[in-house]
Amino acid sequence: MIRRTHPALSAWAWLVYAFLYLPIMVLVVFSFNDSRFGATWAGFTTKWYGVLFARADVREALAHTLEIALLSTLVSTVLGTLVGLGLWRYTLRFRTALTGLLVLPIVVPDVVMGVSLLMFYSFVRQGLERLGWTFDNGFWTVLLAHVTFQISYVALTVRSRLAGYGPELEEAARDLGATGLQSFTQVVLPLALPGVLAGALLAFTLSLDDFVVTYFASGSGFSTLPVLIYTNVKRGVTPDINALSALLVLVTVVAIVAANALLRPRRDT
Repeated sequence: MIRRTHPALSAWAWLVYAFLYLPIMVLVVFSFNDSRFGATWAGFTTKWYGVLFARADVREALAHTLEIALLSTLVSTVLGTLVGLGLWRYTLRFRTALTGLLVLPIVVPDVVMGVSLLMFYSFVRQGLERLGWTFDNGFWTVLLAHVTFQISYVALTVRSRLAGYGPELEEAARDLGATGLQSFTQVVLPLALPGVLAGALLAFTLSLDDFVVTYFASGSGFSTLPVLIYTNVKRGVTPDINALSALLVLVTVVAIVAANALLRPRRDT
């Protein structure tokens, strides 16, 4: 029996969706505005997308963003997958506490994580200076900062993917003569693979979009696309920055749709 939704509830849902997505739609529409300044529509044009990639600072920030996103996703996917498999496979004494520690970077406000990383890097720098070494905030500090919050998303996604399967599958493979490596590569890993890929896509998307943590962890001479957008917006919103924001939204939506498709239960399982 199909229950029909109350019209008032449907109207409220549409209002909520409009509140969430209308600002993004306005931004995307005005990225095609022929006017250089203001919110007055002066005609359709795609020239701002060409202007955008002609800027050296945009190309440099794009390169930094992709390097950080790809490397941090690779590292966090490997580490997060191992953590997720460990939580699924073994009955740990403090598993609930460990799961809570994994959730903590997700629920803690980004500004708190950014300030804590800034203080941590300052503390480490002071210690290294006593030994005659030093470093500046930049690529490596941003990379480490992104890995710290990406691991949680990957580990929890992998664990959720395997939650419906018991360790008896691996034990059955061992009873049939498979070695430990064969039972892992031919039984456990194929089951976990959609979760691993979905977690990697989420990690990549979060790295692309992150502003707050990157802003605190990066130095004055290093910026990613979100930081560059913030720096430019302080001088006024222009169509080329709208175009850059629209491209970030597009990449994010594609990655999220792909991650959801990977996590969707298959009908033959």
